[in-house]
Amino acid sequence: MKQRAFKQVDVFTPNPYYGNPLAVVLDGSGLDDAAMQRFAKWTNLSETTFLLPPTDAAADYRVRIFTPGGELPFAGHPTLGSCHGWLEAGGQPRSKDFIVQECKVGLVKIRREPGTKRLAFAAPALKRSAPSPTVLAQVATALGLKASQVLAAQCLDNGPLWLGLLLDSPETVLSLAPDHKALAKLGTKIGVAARYPHEDAAPLIARANREARAFAASQPSFAPDFEVRAFAAPLGVDEDPVTGSLNASLAQWLIAEGHAPERYTASQGVCLGRAGQVHLERDAAGQVWVGGESVSCVDGSVTL
Repeated sequence: MKQRAFKQVDVFTPNPYYGNPLAVVLDGSGLDDAAMQRFAKWTNLSETTFLLPPTDAAADYRVRIFTPGGELPFAGHPTLGSCHGWLEAGGQPRSKDFIVQECKVGLVKIRREPGTKRLAFAAPALKRSAPSPTVLAQVATALGLKASQVLAAQCLDNGPLWLGLLLDSPETVLSLAPDHKALAKLGTKIGVAARYPHEDAAPLIARANREARAFAASQPSFAPDFEVRAFAAPLGVDEDPVTGSLNASLAQWLIAEGHAPERYTASQGVCLGRAGQVHLERDAAGQVWVGGESVSCVDGSVTL
């Protein structure tokens, strides 16, 4: 074991402790899979990352991403949080335009958003398909949903696999009380979203969580277009506070099908006392970018 540089980063928030925390081991060299998995389980965060030298000459660094229950080929908030940590620790990208991350899904471009403190990643290519009616019915039952509350559904695969549901209202999203044991048995990660009529956003958020409402009031420039929740019981995480990979695949699907505009914002984490802020955009070339701010909350070393 040795001392390794370490950060704990809060992602998708401009202020500490309102986003999604990420443990970042800035030097993962020499650690085997079992050691990485053991530490990820110990941190008990939704994800823990380990930065390594790249194996692809086009990449600036390589990252391995672990949940308490296993390794992921890609995930969004670990991508932004790891990049934030790498840059803050003195990482120098080869290109002036992008930082390039290597992970199991391939190379992922990350850009600095002009005029902001946000980083944004290029969403990996999405594969999507219609879910089976049987699975959809089982998931709806586990979530406590009526069939009429589900406006659309897709199986979404951009590395992680999600079943995405577009629901009838943000109030439906915020009132869900899932049977997480049933979702774990189904082995399916679920992402739900609904679009806000903007005049209704404040009272709905207020009903869900007073603390998150108070924080949102201090951030008047952020008015969410969508409310999102992510349930990942099969990975040992009942509900994820703010989820980049899910928001990426939702945006690719919802924009393509005309359910969302080419640029929008999403709120996530309200029911957990968080106030995640996710910025989604499809550019002129059709690439979807997923952005958010990150802030370091813990900075030091870890013995591994």
